[in-house]
Amino acid sequence: MSLPQLPVIIVGAGIVGLALAQALKKAGIPFLIYERDQHIDARPSGWGISVSCAALETLLASALPSALGSIQVDPHQRTDIDTASVFLNLETGETAFEIPPGACWRVSRGKLRELLARGIDVNWGKSVSDFRSTAHGVSVCFSDGTGVEGAVLAAADGGGSKVRRLLLGDDQGNMKQLPVRCLAFHLRLTREKAATLLAIDPLLCQGNHPGTGTYVFFALLSTPERNGTLETDSPRFEVQLEVSWLVNGPQDEVPESNAERLAKIKGLAKAGTGLITALRETIEDIPDDTTVLHIKVADWPTVPWNGLGGRVTLLGDAAHPMTQYRGGAATHGFTDATNLTEQLRLWYQGSKNRQEALADFEAEMMQRGHEAVLLSRQACLDAHDLRRLTPDSSMVNRDDQAV
Repeated sequence: MSLPQLPVIIVGAGIVGLALAQALKKAGIPFLIYERDQHIDARPSGWGISVSCAALETLLASALPSALGSIQVDPHQRTDIDTASVFLNLETGETAFEIPPGACWRVSRGKLRELLARGIDVNWGKSVSDFRSTAHGVSVCFSDGTGVEGAVLAAADGGGSKVRRLLLGDDQGNMKQLPVRCLAFHLRLTREKAATLLAIDPLLCQGNHPGTGTYVFFALLSTPERNGTLETDSPRFEVQLEVSWLVNGPQDEVPESNAERLAKIKGLAKAGTGLITALRETIEDIPDDTTVLHIKVADWPTVPWNGLGGRVTLLGDAAHPMTQYRGGAATHGFTDATNLTEQLRLWYQGSKNRQEALADFEAEMMQRGHEAVLLSRQACLDAHDLRRLTPDSSMVNRDDQAV
């Protein structure tokens, strides 16, 4: 088999791995994609994410143009205008900062993943155990004893990337937890109850209580039109909330049981002078059977790796896992997919050799990713102390996210 005929091996069928698959398919570059989960619904993916309109449309406009609108959390959301959001003082309800506008989509991660999977033949239930260089590229081994050879291994296997840890070792390749703890949950609200939150912002808002340091993020997940309840007797709005705080001692660690986590959130909502009424009452009314998830706040500032002479690379959260406080992870991942596809295209058509193509991709991505991780880390810390926030803080200033 000659080199140009060998496929690109993609590991990870999350939104970035699938975005790369769509981009390679559009470019006519052969690929195979593998995912450790047994099927696309193996894990909950009901969160909403913000994605740059430009990044998403660059990847999908020609491949899946008619379906782009179907992934928005609100079908009436406009994307032809720049949308600003606010950072609130959660004690007074006043706007502490207005985060500058940026043209973006607020989309369902699950629906986006389903959209990106269209027309892509994913090999499910395949977990990477090792890889090695070959004369023509790279051989990838899976935990079930099977293997595959390809021209390049492109790992988009998430923040806990096995490929990254194989490249760098656990000590250097593992993410580092920050001194912040975060709990998150979904709620289904009546139109009346949702209205009190949506009156603050129709899509998302966030803020900090200056007396307690508690940070709260709220975002719309779906409207009755999106979740199928519009024509029922009880239309519902789905929302997600995250509550986080700085760790100053053992008392600030996340409780083990769901009931204790729920009590923790409700206690934070009432602490000090309490959160603004809309948020406090929403949290106080959380049903007892609501699942509360512990979101580990961790990151990994990108460092160079030895990619076996241009045979192995990382992208998305595998390359630059960052905290959620700036909302740029998906956009950076899609930028990675677009840029890697362009470099691979130049190699497959003979304009560059493989090592040059991967080196050029990684040079830009590593610098951009490293900076993005550190900016998100600082935003995470600043988000829990209103006194540290200024118009130039990375929590507020998003100029770098126009990627």
